Amino acid sequence: MKQGIHPDYKKVVFLDVSSGFKFLTGSTQGSNETIEWEDGNEYPLIKVDISSESHPFYTGQQRFNDAGGRVEKFKKKYNR
Repeated sequence: MKQGIHPDYKKVVFLDVSSGFKFLTGSTQGSNETIEWEDGNEYPLIKVDISSESHPFYTGQQRFNDAGGRVEKFKKKYNR
């Protein structure tokens, strides 16, 4: 393997902002924010919108945010 061409692989914490679920894993992604993990060490914090804790495929729950608004917008756009 060539030296100096690969990104730095380190442990980071991912935070699902919609559910508050956090998990520690390895990643090449970096961040300016840090968080103290359960083991007492500080790790870079990466905020994500969806994780396995909030994704409908894993939770089995379907959420509709604004279905009525989209229908009204479609009707208005096409004069129906």
